[in-house]
Amino acid sequence: MQISSEELHRATEGFSPGNLLGAGSSGSVYRGLLPDNTLVAVKIVLTSCCTVDFRALVLEFMSKGSLEHHLHDDKRQGRLSLKTRLNIALDVAHGMAYLHHDCSSPVIHCDLKPSNVLMDETMTAHVSDFGIARLMMPADGASSSTSRPKGTVGYIAPGKIAINTEAQDYVEFLF
Repeated sequence: MQISSEELHRATEGFSPGNLLGAGSSGSVYRGLLPDNTLVAVKIVLTSCCTVDFRALVLEFMSKGSLEHHLHDDKRQGRLSLKTRLNIALDVAHGMAYLHHDCSSPVIHCDLKPSNVLMDETMTAHVSDFGIARLMMPADGASSSTSRPKGTVGYIAPGKIAINTEAQDYVEFLF
């Protein structure tokens, strides 16, 4: 599917603040409505250089919001049944197993937390926000990045070292 920047401007009402779903270190995400009434999330990708090119990702809209919202919103707290919580945990575990073992180049998420788990209409969990994710090198399992530890304070795996590992994602998932 090809969508022009003009169509995205119309779909998001000019990227209006009222359609802003969230913003992070790698860009902002807006709700949009395409001409065929498809609801989408449009991520404006921040790049390292200024160009006249417009770059955006158009993603499936996750109508039930983030797991963070379901766990910590005062109006919703306690409304997830044990069965739903277990299904969410399984969805996330399956997603992480796919990233770690089934991708042609295994991926370390590096920032797994409730706000990066989005829920669709059927409450199926989807791992999101790969802004600081790293590719594992196949020979030794080390990350493609050797920079300082990345992640969100409070969710970074205890004892995390400068090289991100698959184990980090699992520890973040448990906490």
